[in-house]
Amino acid sequence: MSEEKVLGYINGLIENVPTDWLKLTTHRLDIYNEKLAKTEFLDQFEALYEKGIHDDSSLSNLPTAYDYIRLGHPLSSVLEFFLGKLNGVSADQVITFSSQTIPLLAVLRKNLFDNKKTLIAYTNDLPSLFDEETVKRVYGYSFEMKKVGSIDEISSFDGSVIYVNESADFENFELTSNIDFYVRMNEKLGSVLIINGEKNIEYVSAIQHVRRRETIAMTPADCFSALKIIAGKHANIDIKNDPKQNKQNVVDSIHEITATTSKALIGSCGLSVQYAIMMGLIDDANKHYPGKQIKIVVPPNCYGGTNDQARRVAACLENVDILDLPVDGDNDMVQSTAQVLDQVAAEDAVPLIIAEIPTNPRVEVPDLQALRDALSKERSTPAGNKAVDPVFILDQTFCPNVQFLSKTGILSPIRTISYVSGSKFPSGGKCTAGYCVANERAHDLMDPIEKHMKLCDNEATDLQVEILAEQMPSMLQRIKDAYKNTRKFVTFIEKTLPEAKINFVSEELAVDQFTPSVFSLDLPTKGDTHEEREAYKRRLNQKLIDMMITEIPNESKYCVSYGQLKGCYWTIPATSTQGTTKEDDKDYIARVSVSPDLDLEKHKEVFKKFVEEI
Repeated sequence: MSEEKVLGYINGLIENVPTDWLKLTTHRLDIYNEKLAKTEFLDQFEALYEKGIHDDSSLSNLPTAYDYIRLGHPLSSVLEFFLGKLNGVSADQVITFSSQTIPLLAVLRKNLFDNKKTLIAYTNDLPSLFDEETVKRVYGYSFEMKKVGSIDEISSFDGSVIYVNESADFENFELTSNIDFYVRMNEKLGSVLIINGEKNIEYVSAIQHVRRRETIAMTPADCFSALKIIAGKHANIDIKNDPKQNKQNVVDSIHEITATTSKALIGSCGLSVQYAIMMGLIDDANKHYPGKQIKIVVPPNCYGGTNDQARRVAACLENVDILDLPVDGDNDMVQSTAQVLDQVAAEDAVPLIIAEIPTNPRVEVPDLQALRDALSKERSTPAGNKAVDPVFILDQTFCPNVQFLSKTGILSPIRTISYVSGSKFPSGGKCTAGYCVANERAHDLMDPIEKHMKLCDNEATDLQVEILAEQMPSMLQRIKDAYKNTRKFVTFIEKTLPEAKINFVSEELAVDQFTPSVFSLDLPTKGDTHEEREAYKRRLNQKLIDMMITEIPNESKYCVSYGQLKGCYWTIPATSTQGTTKEDDKDYIARVSVSPDLDLEKHKEVFKKFVEEI
């Protein structure tokens, strides 16, 4: 493959890169086939490459790659494609990360399950944030480390060899036969992992899944910089303000919005934050309750990333188990919480509870006083000792304005950590960076959480922080305005199609600041059997979404998003956000998220037309 051809095409792409490739944070389901994901995008991209076509229109019409931007996106796929071309390997064998250290953890995770030894050989020094003792003790990974002068000094090893090299160069990787994985670290942009040799192809999906659940791909802006570096161009990302001041502004906004005083940690995405919380709390529990089992309590039908990540963490550690917390539909969160905490006390274990309030996708809020009482109740172990009190890990992405964690907040008696996905209201959909804080009872837990966010190199990038600094001051007003539009739309649907079941907060809850701008829509169905009724409802869901995005293409999108600045986004959680949830726990209902800025009358008009056609 001609290097000249590669560089020529990259230069053309740099000049014509579609705006969406740099700006979108969630995938467009109308041009997304999850089963084909990267392959469909790259097959069509390679056809353009072979013909030398790189105009904006042709690039924009390519199908969605992966799912913006956590698992991957167009620019990460393009960067991986060209790095593969330049180094003689398939694009599947090249995986980019925003983190420098997660590639190492990804290989170590698979080798843990394969019972395979690992050698990490490195030139220069590994990043100081890679704490060998903590990785072995807390994550359960086993490995050897060896500093070498060059890749040629690596001798044969009975297991996997990871070669780590830090360099500003993104082109040339020395893929010798004595290594299995090459990790190129870049302090500013993240890292590139190349899987070397046919015998290691089986690692591809496992490593990609780590990127999907515990971190993010190299960000669009950083991938664009890497492509510029390859093309020999100036690649500095334009940060308008001082990064330290940006971060301070974001922290100040978080404290004001949440009414907290704890450390505020800003991660590269919501799941990066959640992973730091998980590993930090496990580290803390091992220190303070040595020998005790740790129980991660999680709703089985909550957001698929939360559910999957928690189970993946438990799978790695003998002293960590998962307990289900049924919260939606016919289940009551308070009753389930009381029962599961009684069970954990009976086992003299450490309870870590993850829950979304409101729940997803049915947007339900439990009786908060009863929940507080269930969480704060003193329990005893079979030996008559006081049971370990729970840590409540609250995902409040749907309502980041509710001050659960204030001194007088409803959860003040319980050790509580709250986190929010930044791709929603905090950034208005402009970046993925999320954040977490603690109430006064949990202040001491923020140190171990911060330790693991740094170890995984999962802190937000400077550009992500700047976007949050620009967007967060308007967040509370945007939440209010979006709720008003949502309430009007819900009221219209109730009058126009009274047979539909709508899950949305009551007006009484709205008075208590529960003002989400998302609702779920359970459309009326028909049929003689459950299967027939379910199939009819699913077809009706799709018909509604198709009408909306066809007749209002500038505003209505078939997309996974929430808290966006403009328009109305539609999805079916069972086929998107609940992707890894067990089939029996999936909810095949439509989820609608409304912004503060949209043509509401047009949306009403199209919905009325939909009703007339069914």
